[in-house]
Amino acid sequence: MGGAMTEAIRGFWVASATPLATDGSVDSAKLAVHAKKLFGKGVDGVVLFGTTGEGTSFNVTERVATIDAVLKAGVPAERIGIGGGFPAISDGIALTRAVLGLGLRHVLYLPPYFDRSVTPEGIEDAFAAIFDGVADDRLRAYLYHIPQVSGVAIPTTAAANLRKRYGKVVAGLKDSSGDFKQFQAFRAAAPELAITVGNETDIARAIAGGGAGTICGMANIAPELVKAMIDGKDVEARMQAAVDIVVKSPSFLTTLKAILAAQTGDAGWLRVRPPLRALTGGTALKAKLDELTSPAIA
Repeated sequence: MGGAMTEAIRGFWVASATPLATDGSVDSAKLAVHAKKLFGKGVDGVVLFGTTGEGTSFNVTERVATIDAVLKAGVPAERIGIGGGFPAISDGIALTRAVLGLGLRHVLYLPPYFDRSVTPEGIEDAFAAIFDGVADDRLRAYLYHIPQVSGVAIPTTAAANLRKRYGKVVAGLKDSSGDFKQFQAFRAAAPELAITVGNETDIARAIAGGGAGTICGMANIAPELVKAMIDGKDVEARMQAAVDIVVKSPSFLTTLKAILAAQTGDAGWLRVRPPLRALTGGTALKAKLDELTSPAIA
């Protein structure tokens, strides 16, 4: 940790799940406890309200209030990133200004994700409109590429052009495509960007290929296994099997939360926001995961 950490997200970051209270609001106290527990297992930082955090189900006010509460609970600002992607550019600007005012610097931006016919130039325009609207050199922005979920890809040309236009304000890119050739294309087009991967089985090869590290969801439930990948240990087959337990279920998010509920003994982790529906059966899934994570990682 230290000053260098504020320049770009690097190392081991978790795309955190979002615990909910009985009324569907964010349980900020539980979220802070979860983050601190992860820090105790070698995690460098947490990204809140990303894909794993059901981010698009929370508005600007809810996200900002959660950040404020988590900071007051003792989670350091430099160890927090936040999902700032909205279809409306004005929402992205409002959220960014608010969290910068609270001391955060790291914001991840999806491209506007409703119209699938947009051009590379249009996507670049949308990001530029946010950065111009925020107009604050404290910002460290990350372009978030997850086209299989968002429906809109980030063109390599847009990533390269935005880095040239905005310098260190456009600090990095998160590639969650699961396509390693896409990671390599981003690296080739914009080598100055700190590029993290979301696909856990690609972590070791991405770091070897100049990547900055990972921001991943599996670390909520198997942080030791992710850490082993980062450390270059030969656990890729084990990681793939662990990922398959979650990914091959009907919903990654509800499955991950069901396993968290089983691991913690806290059924509150099962809660999700509509249109998702809570999943049961986490105990059996946890047992499968334990078989992969409990043996000593050499």
